[in-house]
Amino acid sequence: MSSSAGFGSDADAAVLAALVADAEGAVDVVRAGQVREVRVLAAAGRLAREQAAGASERVQSHEMALRGIAAELAGVFAATDRTLQRRIDEAQDLVENYPATMEAWEAGRITRGHVRVIQDVGCAVPAPVRGEFEQAAIERCERETPNRVRDALVHVAERLHPRSFTERHEEAAGRRCVRVQPAPDGMSDLIATLPTVIAEGVVDRLTRQAREIINARSDSEAATGLTEASEDADAAAPDSGVAGGSSFAADTRTMDQIRADVFADLLLAGTPALDPTANGDGNGTLGAIRAKVQVVVSALTLTGEDDGPADLVGRSPIDAATARQLAGDNTAWDRLLTHPVTGTVLECDTYQPTAAMRRLLRARDRHCRFPGCRQPAIRCEIDHTHAASDGGPTCVGNLAHLCKRHHDVKHHTRWRVRQLAGGLLVWTSPTGRVYREDAPPPLVAFTPATDPPTSGRPMTEPPPNDIAPF
Repeated sequence: MSSSAGFGSDADAAVLAALVADAEGAVDVVRAGQVREVRVLAAAGRLAREQAAGASERVQSHEMALRGIAAELAGVFAATDRTLQRRIDEAQDLVENYPATMEAWEAGRITRGHVRVIQDVGCAVPAPVRGEFEQAAIERCERETPNRVRDALVHVAERLHPRSFTERHEEAAGRRCVRVQPAPDGMSDLIATLPTVIAEGVVDRLTRQAREIINARSDSEAATGLTEASEDADAAAPDSGVAGGSSFAADTRTMDQIRADVFADLLLAGTPALDPTANGDGNGTLGAIRAKVQVVVSALTLTGEDDGPADLVGRSPIDAATARQLAGDNTAWDRLLTHPVTGTVLECDTYQPTAAMRRLLRARDRHCRFPGCRQPAIRCEIDHTHAASDGGPTCVGNLAHLCKRHHDVKHHTRWRVRQLAGGLLVWTSPTGRVYREDAPPPLVAFTPATDPPTSGRPMTEPPPNDIAPF
């Protein structure tokens, strides 16, 4: 049933539909005006170049011609001639170097915001591959808003660059430095030029530590509102770091101020001066907080088959070597399974089994699952039956315990294994003999007595050769 009046009525819907139609028309008009303006400014740039074509001092002549034209147009656009000269340069670059982008913009497939992103990112792409970059960029822009598409375009540009990102990063990392830039009123900017992943890690750690201090301040304020501090508590050292101390109750610093103070403390003294976790017997745990960054890296890059950049989420790309180092040092990383065409994330799992998985696998397997081996599960390693590097998921149906000896046999010899429902492993030897390795049931069972299957016995259907049991 539809209503005829009030909020959400049919009348309101009709008014909204009319507004949407008007908005679409306005967008079309604005876009046409913007495209026309860019083409006019680009034509002004070409005119300046033509006027200077026959002059002897070509560079200076072109500059003077451009200044004169910009000054003429400045009155029309109600802007300074300097501003107009910059806009003419940008328009000329856009029209001459990004024709497909202009066409897509004029057709309404992308917006002015998309055009700015393509031009900003594309300036780092060498001319021979700029057309390829432009086509890929337009396709992505048609599916995303300008503020979301920039990171993807940066990765496209990096992959098309004739020099590898790793090579350019190593060269840039050689220019890392720390410098002081004086500022007014007795202040200075301490600037460190570092690899992006290090810089992001520094800011993340400072933020986590600052938030810990702010949370302690909130707890202190709440405690003050509920109870009166005793005289003994008031006599305690104000900088003792106790969460209920006056040092936190009186702390009114902002997040930025705390980050700056902790940054200085760590560099000068090695530990934050104000630590809400300190108890008077030594340093607290604030200094133990570690940085976290989110990195997405392809499996090919991890295995060394590709040197393409990895994605430091929300920031610029990072080089393949750094991504491999981060992955190697990290014991808990997530694997993303993506659509082969669209790249959409379809599934996410972790390489390391969860604690619940480990408990279940210990109970199910009880020992090494190689035929004939009885090494207890507590002294075994958990193996991905279908290797994680080949797309095998981290789930109970793809995990099994193998002792170190037979784990190595699986990975470095021609023995092969597949896992079926219920934890059943089917092993195939290098000579083609097939062995069935059932998950051993508990010796104490609450089911009718039956003869349990013999672990390690040969498969009966269909064995490729005569099989001798282990």
